[in-house]
Amino acid sequence: MIAETLIISLGVFIVAFLFAPLGMGGGMLFVPLLHYGLGWEINGALFAVSLTLTAVVSWGSGLAHRKEMHYDEPSIKTGLSGAVTGAIVGVGIVLFIGEKIDFVFKVLSLIMISWAIYKTSMKMRNDSKSFEHSDENIKQEIQSLPLQIGAGIGGVLSSVLAIGAGVIYVPVLRTFAHLEPRKAIGTSLHFMMVVAPVAILAHLLTLPSEMYSKLSEEFLLILIFMVLTLLGSRNGAKYGIKYLSEHQLMKVFLFVIILVGLKYLTDLSGF
Repeated sequence: MIAETLIISLGVFIVAFLFAPLGMGGGMLFVPLLHYGLGWEINGALFAVSLTLTAVVSWGSGLAHRKEMHYDEPSIKTGLSGAVTGAIVGVGIVLFIGEKIDFVFKVLSLIMISWAIYKTSMKMRNDSKSFEHSDENIKQEIQSLPLQIGAGIGGVLSSVLAIGAGVIYVPVLRTFAHLEPRKAIGTSLHFMMVVAPVAILAHLLTLPSEMYSKLSEEFLLILIFMVLTLLGSRNGAKYGIKYLSEHQLMKVFLFVIILVGLKYLTDLSGF
């Protein structure tokens, strides 16, 4: 058990390091790590822990991106209200689904990832075709309603799937706010810096007492995970900003979400 915990702890650090420069919180891998690695049930308590680690990633990486001015304030103001509302609605959906959350979680994850793969690959293809005119994309006006709706869907999925929803936010910001990759990533992290704590609070307010007991039993381990997540996200963000080009970031982003999608597809085949 000690060896497994050490391996999972290393995994938590690596996930935070890898996801931080991509504008993602890592929840898509935090949940499987804790579920398969430590045997935690997929329920509200696990969601609260995953969202806590996601929040740490978003703050660790988000502040690094903010320091370098890699974010877009108008897009944050436009999309954040939809994202926060969606996060609250998402907790209600989790309560409504109840015991079927495991299956629904994996199906929704696969749908979400498939959409993100399509949108990201199409955006990368379009960017490569119009590379010489990339400034035109940056100057386009924000499409407010689609951005708010997309951010709202991200907020819902953040609560339902215990993720940061960067897999949704980044393509939405690229498509409807016309942001360059690094600004889309930084803005996505700014969404998560607010949405994840809201989702955590909403989940904690609806947890049954036995799940609080589980959280208290694992408090020290959760605290260690949070420290490792902060270290991983800070270093990952600095590495990404310094060494990865925007095109490389999108390539890594696409590669990661394809791998996660294949994992959930394999998992669902067992139902």
